[in-house]
Amino acid sequence: MKYIMTDATIETLDVRNMQPRERHPAIFARLDALKQGDILRLINDHDPAPLRYQLLAERPDMFTWKPEKQGPEEWIIRIQKVESE
Repeated sequence: MKYIMTDATIETLDVRNMQPRERHPAIFARLDALKQGDILRLINDHDPAPLRYQLLAERPDMFTWKPEKQGPEEWIIRIQKVESE
């Protein structure tokens, strides 16, 4: 994996007020729209581990996952789109 750090755009998506069934489709749509090196800063009201597993299964080696805050009431994850070597 090649990390791209220059001129990265950081987009924030707060899904706490979304219906649970709408969250993953909205997150994946935003992730797919990112350019290489850009970051989605995800804010959630619970541990998004199932999202991480889905991301690893459906889009392997396309994103990095870096927690900023891990509960108990708010989880913030920085998900960066990377370039595969």
